[in-house]
Amino acid sequence: MIDAPLKSRANGPTAQLPDPPEWVAEAAKVSRPSAPKRPRSSTTPEQKQQLREAYPGRYELKYVIPPSLVPRIREYIRPYCELDPHCAGDPPEYVITTLQLDSPGLSLHYAKLWDFVDRFKLRVRTYEPIGRSPVFLEVKAKFRSTVVKYRSHIPFETWGAHLFGDEVIRGVHFKESKDAENFFQFVRLTKQIGARPVMLIRYARESYFGTNDHYSRVTLDRKLQYQQTYSWDSWGKEGRWRSLDKTLDQTRRHDQEYNFSGVVLELKTLSDVPSWMSNLVRDLNLGRQGHCKFSNAIWAESIFRATPWTPEYEIDYLRYL
Repeated sequence: MIDAPLKSRANGPTAQLPDPPEWVAEAAKVSRPSAPKRPRSSTTPEQKQQLREAYPGRYELKYVIPPSLVPRIREYIRPYCELDPHCAGDPPEYVITTLQLDSPGLSLHYAKLWDFVDRFKLRVRTYEPIGRSPVFLEVKAKFRSTVVKYRSHIPFETWGAHLFGDEVIRGVHFKESKDAENFFQFVRLTKQIGARPVMLIRYARESYFGTNDHYSRVTLDRKLQYQQTYSWDSWGKEGRWRSLDKTLDQTRRHDQEYNFSGVVLELKTLSDVPSWMSNLVRDLNLGRQGHCKFSNAIWAESIFRATPWTPEYEIDYLRYL
């Protein structure tokens, strides 16, 4: 469980820090060599689920690439991956809409800006057509270089601001205890930092899964858009979407500027990185690039409105290790 800290950056230590929670130790196991045997053929859905449970953490590498490179990547990964069954059309894709929550001082955004090695995001995700898919609540935490995601889902009509009030939560049911645990952790963290809706992010995703690996995934995100919001449940119907894949919004590095509207390539894997994934990066000469859609939207929106600085006490909430 992610806990509030016991020390202040401004005034120095005020109490002895406790040992890391057990689930943090479990996340660290991803780097240990005690892995189950690699399957000799395509893994079944049941096997993939077991492996995800065995490895709570993963690694994610992001690259901003020109659209002209996408066909080469599809051809390169064809022998090693299969298309996500949720993808449809030409190109095969599905549309994701994500509601990003943050504190009044945007402390989660600034944790990314200042490259805190231990940080988390609060996001609520659904899929188009809006209203026909469940709502997924996610705490996406990063511990050094390992990403750990805690996800639960509820019916679309159940989602709303009432989940974060002072009343007892009613009418929300879960089939598995893990879903309930992840749900209440999301609710607790949202209340703890006073998080509220800040930004909507929408994009089309082309997704592939590795067929002969413990866990590997390749995603290609394009048509990135954002919308500033204060609503818990509008899902973009009340505002105007703005483009987020312009060259100005693709990178915050002063020494790098793209001359194309980039596609965001993500390579996701466990500690045993498949050789084909390493070869893909080497053969196509890919350069790793940090790319946070939420923070990019905050920067883009700052053109139209000022963004507040983060108070010291809100920064302390992020120091949960």
